[in-house]
Amino acid sequence: MTDEELSAAIREVQDRVRSQESTAPGRGAWVELMPLVHARDAAEAKVAAIGTVNPRPPGFKNGLIQRVKWMVSRALDWHVREQVEFNRASMACVQATIEALNDLTRNLAAYHRDQLAGAEQWRAGIEERRSVSEIHLLRTVSELQSAFHLRASLIEQNFRDSVRQQHDDFTSEMDRRTLDIQKRLWQDMEKIRGEYDRLVHTELRLLRQKQTSAITGGAQVVASPIQHDHLDIDWARFAEQFRGSEEKIREQQKHYVARFAGAPGAILDVGCGRGEFLEAAKAGGLPARGVDQNQESIALCRSKGLEVEQGDIFVYLESLPDGSLGGAYCAQVVEHLPPSSVVRLVTLLSRKLRLGALVVIETPNPECLAIFATHFYLDPTHTRPIPAPLLRFYLEEAGFGSVQIERLAPAVESMPALTELPPAFRDAFFGGLDYAIVARKL
Repeated sequence: MTDEELSAAIREVQDRVRSQESTAPGRGAWVELMPLVHARDAAEAKVAAIGTVNPRPPGFKNGLIQRVKWMVSRALDWHVREQVEFNRASMACVQATIEALNDLTRNLAAYHRDQLAGAEQWRAGIEERRSVSEIHLLRTVSELQSAFHLRASLIEQNFRDSVRQQHDDFTSEMDRRTLDIQKRLWQDMEKIRGEYDRLVHTELRLLRQKQTSAITGGAQVVASPIQHDHLDIDWARFAEQFRGSEEKIREQQKHYVARFAGAPGAILDVGCGRGEFLEAAKAGGLPARGVDQNQESIALCRSKGLEVEQGDIFVYLESLPDGSLGGAYCAQVVEHLPPSSVVRLVTLLSRKLRLGALVVIETPNPECLAIFATHFYLDPTHTRPIPAPLLRFYLEEAGFGSVQIERLAPAVESMPALTELPPAFRDAFFGGLDYAIVARKL
C-alpha cells in the first residue's frame, strides 16, 4: 500500500467517525425524546379525565348539575367506550415507541462507543503498520543505495584496473617497439658506418698503392717473421709463475667469450697456449679451435679435449679459405712478433674473417710505465711493445672498423705503492698493464 492510498483510507475513517459523532444523542440530527415524553404525559392526563365531571363549588345547584353530568356520562358510556380504548391503546403505542427509541438510543450509543474504540485500534494498527512499512521502505532504499554504491565502486575499480592494464600494456608495447626500432636503427647505422669505413679505407688504400707503385716502380716487398733463437726452458712453469694460474686466466677469458656471442662461424685462437680461452668458449657453447707452435702447449690442450693444431700461425692462416672464420682471438702474441709480422698477421686475419666477424687482440700496454720495470722484459721472447694507436692503425688499414680499446689489469692492483701518486698522473702513466683492442671486419 502506497503512502497516498494509506492517507486516503485514514481520511475516510475520520469522515465516518465524524458523521457518527454528529448523530450521537443530544448532538446534531439525533432525535430529542423529552418533548415526546412531555406530550405523552399531557395526553395521559387527558385520557384519565375522560368520563369525569368538572368539580364545582359545593351546593344544591352544583350537586344537581354534577348529578345531571354523571347521568349523561353514564348514558353515553356505551358511545365513548371505544374512543377511550383507542386513546389508551394509542398511549400504550406511544409509550412503547418511547421505550423502543430509548433502547435504540442506548444501542446506538454503545455501538458508537464500540466503533470509536475499534476505529482507534484500527488507526493505531494502521499507524504501526505504516511505521513498519516506512522503516522497511527506508531500509530497503538504504540497502539498494548501498548495493548501488558498491556496484558502482566495483565497476569503477574494474574500469580503472582495465584502463591501467591497457595503459601498462600500451606502455610496454611502446617501449618494446621503441627498443626494437632503436635496435634496428643502430644496426642500420652500424651497417652504414661499416660500409662508409670500408669505402674510405678502400679509397685511401688505392691511393697509397698508386703512390707506392709510382715510387717503387711496381716492386713488392714481402716481409717475413723474424725467427727467435729457441730457448730450452719449461714454458708451462714459466707461464704459471709469470702470467698466472689457468683458473685465473680462464675466468678472465669469460669477458671475451661474451663478446663473441652470436659469432657467424668458428672462432680461431691464434697462439692458444694452455687453452684457457678455448675452455671458456667451450663452456659458453661457442665453436672454437686453436693453433700454436709450442708442442707442450698443444699436448696440454689435447689432453683437455680441445681442438688445436700445431704449426706456424702464418702458415696455418694461409692454409685457411678466405672468409672462413667467424672470429679471431689473439692474446699475448703480437708483442713476440717483429713489426712486419704484426702487419702480416692483421692482414691475414682480415682476409680469413667473414664480414662482420670480430677480432680481439690482447697485448701489454706500453702507455703503462710499470710494465717496463716488471712484466714486459720478464719474457725473453718479447720483441717490442705495440702502442694501442699503432695497432689500431694496422687494423683500420687491413679493413677493420668499429675499433674499441679497453685497458686491463690496473697497475695499482699489483703495485700498491702507486696509490701515493696523484690520481691524474697515475692514470696517465700507470694505468692498465695490458690492453685489448676489439675490431669488426668491414
